[in-house]
Amino acid sequence: MGTPQHPTVRLASGQHIPLLGLGLSHHGGYSHNALLYALKHCGIRHIDTAKRYGNEELVGKAIAESGVRREDLWLTTKLWPGDYGYENALQACQDSCTKLGVSYLDLYLMHWPDAHLPGKKACEVRAETWRALEDLYAKGICRSIGVSNFLIHHLEQLIEDCNVVPHLNQVEYHPFQRPQKLVEYCRRRGIIFGGYCPLAKGQALTHPDIIRLAKDYGRTPAQICIRWSIQNGVVTIPKSTKEERIRENCEVFGFSLADEDVQTLNSLHDGRHVSWDPTGVL
Repeated sequence: MGTPQHPTVRLASGQHIPLLGLGLSHHGGYSHNALLYALKHCGIRHIDTAKRYGNEELVGKAIAESGVRREDLWLTTKLWPGDYGYENALQACQDSCTKLGVSYLDLYLMHWPDAHLPGKKACEVRAETWRALEDLYAKGICRSIGVSNFLIHHLEQLIEDCNVVPHLNQVEYHPFQRPQKLVEYCRRRGIIFGGYCPLAKGQALTHPDIIRLAKDYGRTPAQICIRWSIQNGVVTIPKSTKEERIRENCEVFGFSLADEDVQTLNSLHDGRHVSWDPTGVL
């Protein structure tokens, strides 16, 4: 019996990104065995990492060991602000490809909106960096390009200066942090919305409404949160280094939440961040 195939959504680039991915991170956020398990046994074909996490080389080894064909895999990595600027970005992308052992990336993201280069405003640095990503996209080295943690004003500035509108914007998204104005802005612009921290770093798992829905559906609180995110049209990337949790997080396509239950979860938004908050970045 083969591993299940997860549904995808089409980006403006024409590429189809799996709606569910496995997020990796630093500070203990990488497990070689867990990544192999996800690829071999859970149908995961979407891996989300970043230069900042320091694990690109390990991810490359796991991909090679897994036996999954490169063309069957969606690989996202991210450009850290320390590498912003045109030439820096081109080199950083090449370095990431080398570490990952690949000739192209499926998605390359600017990781954070803040940007510093001598004598330039942050918006100018973002625009200059984005031109590098546009060139990488034109060459096919990055099959899709996007941003992470960008708010509406960051996107508006970028779109004013760019030729290619970002294909995806990845931000914190969970029942307590549902930035609906940003979601709607992205949709109007044809930008697919991606969400990380779907479990609010565990905070959502103890909320009484989420526990109640888990009991009603015979599912776990984590599955309720991930299913809710996906039903809201968000490309969702939970993180875990535990095999049993990864399997649990992947088993979210065999049921649907009723509309009223989606609304119940939507109503839990209170604006809290459990990760970085880009609100103060100009």
